[in-house]
Formats: sequence, structure tokens, C-alpha cells
Amino acid sequence: MPINRRQLLGALAAPAWAAPRISRPNLVFIYTDDQRWDAMSCAGHPFLKTPNIDRIAREGARFRNAFVTTPLCSPSRACFLTGQYAHTHRVTTNGNNNALSHELVTFPRLLQRAGYETAFIGKWHMGNDDTPRPGFDRWVSFRGQGRYDDPPLNIDGAATQAQGYMTDLLGGHAVEFLRRQRSKPFLMCLAHKAVHGPFTPAERHKSLYSVEPIPRPPNVKDTLEGKPALRRQAGEKQYAPQAAALLRGPNDDLVRNQLRTLMAVDDSVGQVLAVLEETGQLDNTWVIFTSDNGYFWGEHGLGDKRAAYEESVRIPLVVRYPRLIRAGAVLEDAVLSIDVAPTLLELGGAPPSKEMQGRSLVPLLGGRRGGWRKSFLAEYFAEPQFPRIPTWQAVRTDRWKYIHYTELEGMDELYDLKADPYEMQNLISQTRAAGALRQMKAELERLLKETS
Repeated sequence: MPINRRQLLGALAAPAWAAPRISRPNLVFIYTDDQRWDAMSCAGHPFLKTPNIDRIAREGARFRNAFVTTPLCSPSRACFLTGQYAHTHRVTTNGNNNALSHELVTFPRLLQRAGYETAFIGKWHMGNDDTPRPGFDRWVSFRGQGRYDDPPLNIDGAATQAQGYMTDLLGGHAVEFLRRQRSKPFLMCLAHKAVHGPFTPAERHKSLYSVEPIPRPPNVKDTLEGKPALRRQAGEKQYAPQAAALLRGPNDDLVRNQLRTLMAVDDSVGQVLAVLEETGQLDNTWVIFTSDNGYFWGEHGLGDKRAAYEESVRIPLVVRYPRLIRAGAVLEDAVLSIDVAPTLLELGGAPPSKEMQGRSLVPLLGGRRGGWRKSFLAEYFAEPQFPRIPTWQAVRTDRWKYIHYTELEGMDELYDLKADPYEMQNLISQTRAAGALRQMKAELERLLKETS
């Protein structure tokens, strides 16, 4: 039976067993880089094993339809932190966002003001400035993309040369923070470099998945007949050879190495859960796991991300908090990266910023679906070094997706996701889809106006 709103909020403060009353939960937000929505064994991957990520889903909830509003690292991270669209927070590309990222009103800043002890551990990636950002009592980060082996780190403002594998090092700092004695609730953001390129797995995982066949869906053979934006001559010769090869789609070895890098992340998730359990904090801690965007494995002839298709915009999202969430729940509602900030603020008892454009997931997780969104806006702002993917705005419902290329004439796309889940047949010129096209154009206009 669905829980009403008062019951939801009351459950957050409910005492556990015979433990002392705890007024607010702890919050752990873990996210990876470039992990597809289906790169988890709990999402049905044919051979990948992610037992610790799966545990979050098994003891909590998994969202089958979670999306980023911008499928690119820096803008997406700012969307998670601010609860705003990229066109609002203005981190629109992977360029130099150093100064702007110091000014963002983020949910950690608001939770810190509300009495939480806060930590950021991992990849900030909004510019190359690795200095501590406002809102964090503990800071462990690095410049830009960082590197997998023996990375330089910035620890609370001090440059440090670390020895070891990046994912393991970040996991160790997370465990150290979780073990600290404290008298107030905590928020920990753990942002892994993995599974981003150059896809260097930990030594212990280098031989995994060597013989398993890599699954290839039908859209890896997309002729691009209905995708003039991808077929146009967009100056691919401008790319560095490595980047051009990446955009044509990864080979099997690259896919295997990306999955291998995820294994150390899963180990780290297991360590986080274990230390929370060992210290008696697990069931009073919200654990959220997701990724900053998806990734193409050759679908539509693409690698990397950036385009508006499902493989790029769809992400994993699993959440655990047994005092509220029914174990093993699988939710179908469309949820967004911008929903994380208002969710964590509600859980922490801090008022959201008035500029936040996402919605708290607390009602959905408690069983209340009424009034949830039926459509959403996604967007991407072109980068000169990646000319094949132009600026786009898209609107998606549970059936339709409309992609509008703002600087190209006659190249828009419309897909019936129910009949064509692999986005192979562009219906933009089909008479039978004219009514749906009108509705989707109107919905895009409405969403842009609503979020401007």
C-alpha cells in the first residue's frame, strides 16, 4: 500500500531497533563516469558481475528509466550538484569552468549549512582547478580527468603524490571518512574516475571477460538513412586520430576494458557498504549509485557519448534505504539527474534552492506515483573539437522522442520508442506520425519555457 507524504517524512526520523533516536539520515552519493544504464548485472547484462552494486538494488530500488539532462561529463556533474539544467547553471561544455564551478549553489553547500559534515572524494571535472570547492569539510580530488595509476591528488588543498590505483585510492579515502567519529550526520560524494577512458583496469582485473562475446544490438548496423545530422560532412578530419576512432565506435577490447575498470568500482561499493554495516550506520544511510552519462558501444556507428540516443542519455540508478524503500523495487517512472539534489536536500531536512528544476524522488521511493512527470527535456551544447555532434534539444515521453538540432535545417528526428526501441527509423516525414510530431514540438516549447 502506498505511504502518504507524512508517513514518508516520519519514516526518515524513525528509530532503528533499540538504537538511540537519530533525527536525520546519513547520505552517500556514489557516481561513476561513462557507465551505461545496462552495465550492471542487476540490469540484465549477460556476463558482467557487479554483486555490490546489485546489493543496493536488491535491498533497495532500481530505476529502469533514469536519464541525464546533458550527456557530457562537466555539465552533467553540475546538473547533479545543482538540480538545474545546463542552460541554467551555465556549465555547458567540458571547457574551462574553474571560476564558475566555485560559484555553484550545490546541495552539499546547502546541507553543510544545515548541519551536515560533508566530503567530496574523486573526480570534480569542471575545469582543471583541483582546489577545494565551497560546501565540503573534506576534499580529495585531482585536476581534470586525472590518471588511473599513481595519480597526483589534492587533499584538503595540499598537493599529494599518491601511489596506487585511482579507484582503490578513492575508495580508501571514502572508508577513512566513513570511520570518523562524529556527532552529526554526514554527506559523502564519491565520484570515481572509472569507467572513463583510457579504460585501464586494476591489475587484478586485467584478464576478466576475455572470452565472453560482446553483445551487439541491431542499431550497431544502423545505416543512418534517417539521421542526416550524423551523415553530414562535419569535419571528422579535424579530430585527433584517437578521438575520431572513438567516435566511430569501440572494438571488443575497449568494451572489455571499460567493464574491467568497473570491477574496482564494485569492490569500492562493497567496502563502503561493509564499513557502514560494521559501524552500525548502514540502515540509517541513504546510498545512491549512478553515472554521469551513458556510453555508445558502436550503436549508430558511435562511441563516446553526447548524442541524444538512449545509450548516451540513459544511466544506472539504484538507491538503498530500508526504512522507506521496499527491497527489490523496480521503478519505471522517468527520473533525471537534476532530481538528485532536491531528493538529498529533502532527506537532510534542508530547503531546496528556489532555482532547482528537479523534483525529489522521495514520493516515488515511498510508493506515490501520482502527478509525476510524463515527459522531460534533454540538451547538449556542441563542442568545437567534436563537430559531428551538433547542438540539440530533445523531448522524451514513454513512447516518443523528438530531437531538434538548433543550428541545422531539416535534420530533426522523431522516434516511436515502443515500436522502435533502437531508434532506427526516423518518422519525422511520415504522415502517420504528424500528430505525434506536433505534440512533441509543442511539448519541447513548453519545457523550454518552463525551464528558462
